[in-house]
Amino acid sequence: MPLVNVKLFKNEYSPEESEALIKKITDVIVSFSGEQLRDATWVVIEEVKDGQWGVGGNALSLEDVREMQKS
Repeated sequence: MPLVNVKLFKNEYSPEESEALIKKITDVIVSFSGEQLRDATWVVIEEVKDGQWGVGGNALSLEDVREMQKS
């Protein structure tokens, strides 16, 4: 049973975006492992609060990441 764990900032994606992400990730897994595993493929989205995610020793917020995406 494949299990994919995705960590995102809290409120980064809307419920509709999360649903689309789950479907697309499942489709990718099935493309490797076969259609027979679709119903056994788990995708878990975990949300992390601002300031509880760090890179390079610095705590980041969702706004920090959005600013980095603009560069």
